[in-house]
This record gives sequence, structure tokens and C-alpha cells, in this order.
Amino acid sequence: MTSAERTSATGLQAHIRGERLAASDEISVSDVLVQIFTRERIEESVTVPAVAEPLIVWVLSGDATIEERAAGEDWLASKVSTGDFFLTTSAVPYEMRWRVTSPEPFVVMHIYLGLQLLERAIRETHEGASGSIRLREVSGGRDETLSTLLEQFRVELTAREKTSALLMQGIAQCIAVHLARRYLDAEAENIAERNALPAYKLKRVVLTMEAHLDEAFRLADLAHAAGMSEYHFSRLFKRATGHSPSQYFIKLRMTKAKQQLIETDRSIIDIALEVGYSSASHFSQVFKHQVGVPPSHYRK
Repeated sequence: MTSAERTSATGLQAHIRGERLAASDEISVSDVLVQIFTRERIEESVTVPAVAEPLIVWVLSGDATIEERAAGEDWLASKVSTGDFFLTTSAVPYEMRWRVTSPEPFVVMHIYLGLQLLERAIRETHEGASGSIRLREVSGGRDETLSTLLEQFRVELTAREKTSALLMQGIAQCIAVHLARRYLDAEAENIAERNALPAYKLKRVVLTMEAHLDEAFRLADLAHAAGMSEYHFSRLFKRATGHSPSQYFIKLRMTKAKQQLIETDRSIIDIALEVGYSSASHFSQVFKHQVGVPPSHYRK
């Protein structure tokens, strides 16, 4: 992927090689979305979307060199280890790559905090403040208090038979207050003023796409899943990911096809049918345009 190609990272398991270990998807918590992933040891390029909420990425295991850049800018490198974190409030998608430098698996947690929760925390912790969400960016930082709070998310998602929505909500409130106390930046952009797509809506749309890769693209269904008009949804989706919904749908199809080509011995026509193409020649044409080589060459 080049820096000009922008793909969403909310459906992270679809575009970043690795495995999703746990997530808060199944519980009803309006103010926080938490996901835990194990990642491949080398990743050449992935993109973090520009969604409404700030994103915290916390390293659960492994040492790595992580590089970041906005489109057209130079790479900025950070060496991270277990307990380090990133706080991102970018208004545009940005690119990341990494190399793991330790024998342990590379496991990370992603946390999106709701804007209303952060606004309440800021009003409470800063007397007279308007509640404007202006947080500073952090790359490869270390914060023992934040780590202690995030560890409670990990335990709740991975060590309990049933995740408590009430407990997840309480932890999110504690994190919001901590961010308001320690990471406010008076000169930063007010995140709440952006007309951006919330992370949970982007995730819901991506999951809807993934469940229907073998069917025709239907913009109306995706807009309905996001609770928006087709025009408003299309505009915010492209702002978040850099792709129109239809372009992104094709990229998800090609991601699934690449996985099948590498991990199975299924025929190309069977794979084509699974990702919505009734003709092997049409599938091959689209695949070559998106990936750069025909399916048969990619498999080899």
C-alpha cells in the first residue's frame, strides 16, 4: 500500500495481518469501544482512519519499532515495549508500519472513547472550561496510571466468562478523567467540532460489508447500518478512510481473496464466487488492478 492509498483500520482484522483476540462488541457500552489484537512481526503499511473519537493504542506484549506519517510527510519512528501507548486525534487518515524486535508476540489494545464522556470529564476537571476536547498527540509514551486502568479492560475482556458493561463503562470514565487531567492541549483542534464518522458506526459498516462480500454492493444498506442518509454517509466514510464505500468494498473483497489464495488450495473460480464474482476472468481483472498481479501469480 502506498501513502496515497487509504484503508480503514476500524475493521482492523480485515486489513492488518493478525488475529483479533477480544472485543467489547457484544456488550452495550455507548462510551467506549475496546479491541485486542495480536499482530504479525513485520507490517509494511497500514492506515489508521480519521474517526470522531480519539484512539488509544496500548502495547500489551512485545517490543517494536513503529513508524508513523501523514500523507506526503517523512516517517517518524518510536521504539515501544510492553506498557507504552499512543494517543491519536488525527483529523485525516495516517499511515503506520512496524517491525517487532523481541521474541514475544506483538499484542496491542485499541480503545476509542466517546466524545460526550470526554466532554463531561473536561468540564468536571477544569472549572470554567467549555468541555472542548483538545488532546495532545502521544507516540510511544508511558503512563503507569493509564496502564493500570487499561489493564482492567484486558482482564475484563479476556479473563471473565461474562464481560460487565457497567464495569467497562466505569473504567472508561476513569480513563476520560485521567486524559482530561493530563493530556489537554489548549492549542489543539477541538475534536468535537469535526463532522466525522464515529468509530462504532464505521466498525458496524465494515462488519456489514464483510458479511456480504459475495453479494452486490448496496449503498442504501450500509447507510442504514450507519443510521445516515446515503449522501451524508458516503461523504463521512470517504473522509474517514480515503475511499468511497464502493471502493472500500472492493478492497475488502480483494483482502479476502488474497487470504484464500495463500491459505487454501481452492480453485480461483471458487474464490471468485465467494467474493462476489461469477466470472473468473472478471475477478482476475479486478484482482490484478487492485493487487498488481493476477491471482495465479499472487498464489505462487
